[in-house]
Amino acid sequence: MCDVRYDLVIKKGIVVDGSGSPPFRADIGISDDRIESIGDLSGEKADLVIDASGMVVSPGFIDIHNHSDITIFEVPTADNYILQGVTTIVVGNCGSSPAPLTDVNFEEEVKWIKKEHPDVEVRWRSFSEYIKALDELKPSINIAPLVGHGTIRSAVLGFGPEKPSEKDMELMKELTREAMEAGAFGVSTGLIYIPGTFATTEEIVEIAKVSALYGGIYSTHMRNEGVRLLDSIYETISIGLKAGISVEISHLKASGKPSWGKVVAALKVIEDYVSRGFDISADAYPYPAASTSLSTLLPKEIRGASSEEILRKLKDPNIVREIKEKLGEAVFEERYISWSDIMISYSPKHREFEGMRLDKIAESLGVDPVEAVVKILLDDELATGMVTFTMREDDVRTVISHPLVAIGSDGSIGKFGVGKPHPRRYGTFPRVIAKYVREEKVLTLQEAIRKMTSLPARKLRLWDRGLIRPGFKADLVIFNYYSIEDTATYENPHSYPRGIRYVIVNGKIAVDGGKLVSSVRAGKVLRRGALS
Repeated sequence: MCDVRYDLVIKKGIVVDGSGSPPFRADIGISDDRIESIGDLSGEKADLVIDASGMVVSPGFIDIHNHSDITIFEVPTADNYILQGVTTIVVGNCGSSPAPLTDVNFEEEVKWIKKEHPDVEVRWRSFSEYIKALDELKPSINIAPLVGHGTIRSAVLGFGPEKPSEKDMELMKELTREAMEAGAFGVSTGLIYIPGTFATTEEIVEIAKVSALYGGIYSTHMRNEGVRLLDSIYETISIGLKAGISVEISHLKASGKPSWGKVVAALKVIEDYVSRGFDISADAYPYPAASTSLSTLLPKEIRGASSEEILRKLKDPNIVREIKEKLGEAVFEERYISWSDIMISYSPKHREFEGMRLDKIAESLGVDPVEAVVKILLDDELATGMVTFTMREDDVRTVISHPLVAIGSDGSIGKFGVGKPHPRRYGTFPRVIAKYVREEKVLTLQEAIRKMTSLPARKLRLWDRGLIRPGFKADLVIFNYYSIEDTATYENPHSYPRGIRYVIVNGKIAVDGGKLVSSVRAGKVLRRGALS
């Protein structure tokens, strides 16, 4: 027996350590923000003891695909993620980050932020200034930022389809370098979004090379997740090979009935390159529905402009007629979804439409669905959200169970009760354990935990998180395996999960007995390459 006195000891837990190894019973001793000892600590002293008898103790969950870049400023306690057992979120995904901002994109970006988050003060221009603002916030959760290629592009070229000159490319690279030196974990693209959709493969390679120089990753929402899924997989891998960079494919899926089943071929392509030594992996969420902005239904020729210009176009009957032709083509020929597959999740001016499908909304308005889309976007000034039911459960199960796929929610921190958001915002991580481990048995518990902890940690090179090891950061979750479950649904998404008893962030108890401890704000802003 030694003279160590621990700040916290977790007694008699069933440890699932994040490595994929079988569970074992042990005590865990924590001093300050680190795991000090693992084993039999029955004779040791501690300021606080948690009896974890019969419960699972795992590393804190790492959400590798999150969109809380701005909403963390509104809800720094991150209630809907802490209560899922998430201790670290990766933001800046899908090509969008709150920085860098220049005279070219500042006004438009701030306008978008203020439209949905009027109380957030934009006190930054550079990426390092954004990181500083996060530091000063003192969040309850750890934050690992990526820098968005779309934001970098808009900072130099604006939001249109212009092709960058050599000078433009140098400016974009310089902004990428500044972000990487500030601690960004890599660069992301959103190739269905404005302005990323206008970028060539070659442009993306040049930006990704800068991230690679700093040991960063390339994370991508690919150009197509439907009928051209495999084309997009090959483009993504070619970017990784040409840039010499680790690749993360965001929310891997097959969207639309003609694409169902293509995930098997997509995963085989990834496996083939991994077997040859290339660092290619993916993430996914455990739901057959996606969610994004309603405005993404518009043709990119319409979206490639300022918000005022888009709204002006939507008021033009001639342009609306063009949209009807192009939108029908885009929605039905490429995505193969019907209007009944699209649900409004957020509408500041039409709360009555939240939770309704577009075919029913159009019927209630006495207009066709395209006219309904245009009306809602005009009334909401483009701030409308949607959920699209485009996947099949067999494909979700196939992707979720693959060893190269981590778990990411693709959701965001949000205010309780606002809108009808995708239930992944509240239930992603408990759902994996409840549905795919306990009920369907397509994953073992230790493999599911690995996908939520060490797999994303190693991808990000977070060398002191994601495993339960002496010397690692004390980010931990304690839950009841038999009762853990998600309770959020599409009809009632604002519902916290059950079965999670304790969440510990950097050695501090953030969830105690299933209840959020809002006064504990122990999260850190993480930086690439720094053992924190």
